[in-house]
Amino acid sequence: MKRLVLSTVLAISMLAAPVMASDTIRLGTEGAYAPYNYLDDSGKIAGYEIDLGNAICKKAGLTCEWVVNEWDSIIPNLIAGNYDAIMAGMSTTDERKKTINFSDEYYPVAPSLYAAAAGHKIDLSALKGKRIGVQGATVQAGYAKKHYGENNTILSFDSFDQAVADLMAGNLDILLADGDPLVPVVEGSKGAFVFIGEGVRIGGGIAIGVRQKDVELTQKLNAALAALKRDGTVDKLIKKYFNNGPFYAN
Repeated sequence: MKRLVLSTVLAISMLAAPVMASDTIRLGTEGAYAPYNYLDDSGKIAGYEIDLGNAICKKAGLTCEWVVNEWDSIIPNLIAGNYDAIMAGMSTTDERKKTINFSDEYYPVAPSLYAAAAGHKIDLSALKGKRIGVQGATVQAGYAKKHYGENNTILSFDSFDQAVADLMAGNLDILLADGDPLVPVVEGSKGAFVFIGEGVRIGGGIAIGVRQKDVELTQKLNAALAALKRDGTVDKLIKKYFNNGPFYAN
């Protein structure tokens, strides 16, 4: 993490019925990683994880409160108790498991993709002197540093949108990011940007991050998630936001 200062948070109560504090779960998300999570035109939190998180809470008999937090401090703020769980497009990795636990996955591991300006001849197997952009504290950041850091410059950004902006401004040679948010960027560029090379699968599937001590909460979330996989809700939401799947149909 680049900084550990607490972010200004936005808490949004998703249900109006009064409940005991123990029946309320605060879910941390970034709000800047479409289609997983984002702020819509009215400034409300939206996306695949928001719909799924609300469905999990309803199935588990909980009330959801969403807390928007910058990505680079999202794990420290979970550990600090500023929310109870993370749903923010977070891949499971061995490194992250050293400090937090994860629920079962709710989106399978997807390939990370490389994007560059059209017309540039780039050989991923022999990169040298290139400016490679990544979002900080992501699995792509670790991968880029390990595989390309010796002979290239790795530029880390606070958000995915900032990384995309620098690619479009010509300040990056390559952007390495999750395929799901990157595909609409490339497709919407009208040929200005293209994918290069083949995708690479980094880390595990997407799951809910929880504190290591919160075993009971993890079990409750897993039970609700399993029920939503069985009844088709998870696949329905994946189809809605990603036009993909099904992954969890019986």
